[in-house]
Amino acid sequence: MPNRLAKTGLLIVLTALGACTEPAQSQTQISPAAQRGGGAPYEVLGTQVWNVPDPISGRDYQVFVHLPPSYEREPGRRYPVLYVTDADYAFPVIRQIGRRLNGEGPRIEEFILVGLSYAVGDDPVASRTRDYTATRSDRTARIVNGGGGGTAYQAYLKAEVLPFVEDRFRADPAQRILLGHSYGGLLGAQVLFSEPELFSAYVLGSPSLWHGRDAIFTAEAAYGQSHTDLPATVYMYIGEYETVGDGPRYNRNHDMVADNRRFETQLRSRNYPGLTLTSEVLNDEDHLSVAPRGFTRALMTLLPAR
Repeated sequence: MPNRLAKTGLLIVLTALGACTEPAQSQTQISPAAQRGGGAPYEVLGTQVWNVPDPISGRDYQVFVHLPPSYEREPGRRYPVLYVTDADYAFPVIRQIGRRLNGEGPRIEEFILVGLSYAVGDDPVASRTRDYTATRSDRTARIVNGGGGGTAYQAYLKAEVLPFVEDRFRADPAQRILLGHSYGGLLGAQVLFSEPELFSAYVLGSPSLWHGRDAIFTAEAAYGQSHTDLPATVYMYIGEYETVGDGPRYNRNHDMVADNRRFETQLRSRNYPGLTLTSEVLNDEDHLSVAPRGFTRALMTLLPAR
């Protein structure tokens, strides 16, 4: 178990659980063993870590996997899969949110959670900047490999990660969801306009639509000119403070609320018959605080209990 995954297990205890206790049913389903003592690293129990390298780039990546509580009890059942970028943060947070939402009865459908890690040995900022952006940016030029590797990373997901998950686990290929926040949301938009069929649904959380001088808007326009449909379900969220203003919670350079509104308007104007689009501005949230609430809203919107 990587140390960074262990550390984020502690983060979720602090940020998501607070002083509350888990419902007894959820505890017995998910906590089969106690933590190791003696100063050993904290582990996210009930999870798996698999090496899934990219043979093209030569980079090593890992995927983190959490299986739903009913997985062993129902061997004939296939499950939706939620793939999340920035797994070091998002994987343990979403795992706990999913547990708590169903703690007193089903509110969301059970799903397989797959966390997409940064390249092993890379600085996380450099890794996500390279892998989650399809173009370079003036703002990220100071970062080594400052953007532009998104297309190669998308090819890696298609060729390596999706087959790995669907060959090893009872995943439903018709119910793949890609969730990303910030640059991860931008990656989701890139996939949406290049290979929309790769996933059935997309969560574009606080997407960095400004990156590459609005390159994603150009991609959207190009797609719209050559297609009459966009068969996908899209959920977008943004915090109300993700605009430019006075005060520490506002952005300094980019009005991401306006970008989201522009993006939503352009998509709706296409009148795609196969597109289901939901977009929300979440009050009293900024770019750093909004993700857990956006994750919760995404799960409830895209995976409601049947």
